[in-house]
Amino acid sequence: MPAIIGPVKINSVGGGTLNFGDSFYISPKSTGKSHAGSGAFNTGNFINANNGLSATNTIDPDANDQNVTANE
Repeated sequence: MPAIIGPVKINSVGGGTLNFGDSFYISPKSTGKSHAGSGAFNTGNFINANNGLSATNTIDPDANDQNVTANE
């Protein structure tokens, strides 16, 4: 049976899925971009990263990387 939802105001959603009533298909989407230098994302108990000179290129000439709007 369909649900009737009145006015709803959502100030912010930090993550997860917000669902009201009956749902046929739920597909949350998100994008992200990270910049890190040499050896920045190493994980483990005993890490030995020998980095002489490290430079991270953060120049991004294109305007859009991953469009999420109207991608349902």
